[in-house]
Amino acid sequence: MKKLGVNIDHIATVRNARGEHHPDPYYAALQVIKMGADSVTIHLREDRRHINDLDAKKICKSKKVLVNLEISMNDQIVKNALKIKPDYICFVPENRKEVTTEGGLDLIKNKKKIKNIIEKFKKKKIRTSLFINPSIRDIRMSKELNADCIEIHTGKISNLVKSKKRYNVELDRIKKCSILAKKLNLEVHAGHGLDYKTTKILCKIKEIKEFNIGHFIIGESVFFGLSSVIKNFKKIIKN
Repeated sequence: MKKLGVNIDHIATVRNARGEHHPDPYYAALQVIKMGADSVTIHLREDRRHINDLDAKKICKSKKVLVNLEISMNDQIVKNALKIKPDYICFVPENRKEVTTEGGLDLIKNKKKIKNIIEKFKKKKIRTSLFINPSIRDIRMSKELNADCIEIHTGKISNLVKSKKRYNVELDRIKKCSILAKKLNLEVHAGHGLDYKTTKILCKIKEIKEFNIGHFIIGESVFFGLSSVIKNFKKIIKN
């Protein structure tokens, strides 16, 4: 059964626009689970531009929510994450000037550091995932680093689909990577830039077991309601 993780970072973005307390990301986390999401994704960025430390602590502490915490390899962020003990960890690259995550991790450059950090989370029995580009080399490297899962960056195929350009080459690349990952006993996830159409396309890849979607869900919910949008995605990934 394919699973849906809902990223609620932009609930915090709306709250932070007023510098007040509403809407509350913790309340949002509880609600999206009630609405059918399998897990909640939050990104504790170094600049705290949306989710902050208190949000992360409260959400991870809840027994009603399975939490996928996205973090960089920053020492302090890693230290904080080990303290608050999320259910899952996903390591992502982070650039202070970026608007959103721009690509997958550079596994070769950060090989030793990533491996050491993964070992720390393994000791705490926390599932680890690496956010990577659809690359055969990165799939093999993820296995070597002892990750439990890989999350394939779907930004490129999402942009191609939205621009009504040919996407078959990128789809084939994602498919080959997913097949290899499963053979290597790495659970396959997908995320970034996903909307209804791209998710339908990627659902045809049976090896993908989890979709993590945020910006589109929160944006679409302004017009159609959060519950309705989550239900639509659940229908898509069940087919």
